[in-house]
Amino acid sequence: MEVSERLRRWIDREFAKGSSENVLEALGTLPEHLLGGQDPERIHASLVIRTGGDWYAFKRSLERARSDWRDALVGAGLGDEDWRERLTDILGPARSA
Repeated sequence: MEVSERLRRWIDREFAKGSSENVLEALGTLPEHLLGGQDPERIHASLVIRTGGDWYAFKRSLERARSDWRDALVGAGLGDEDWRERLTDILGPARSA
């Protein structure tokens, strides 16, 4: 599953070089069941936005999501109906093609 461009930019800013590539690879290869039928950007963002750019915090977030992806959404503040607006506040607007 491809990572959105605006989330890629955010990850590149927040994570150290090397770690950002690892994060992007891990997100891009998440199994479909971990997405829970949700918007992939929503799930991907929920796994990284509370990590402080720390690779090990991301790995812990990923492990928690493996048991229940909904915990990742709630923990990242993306569990409510306003998740799209919240993502725009955090990541910035999506660029139009």
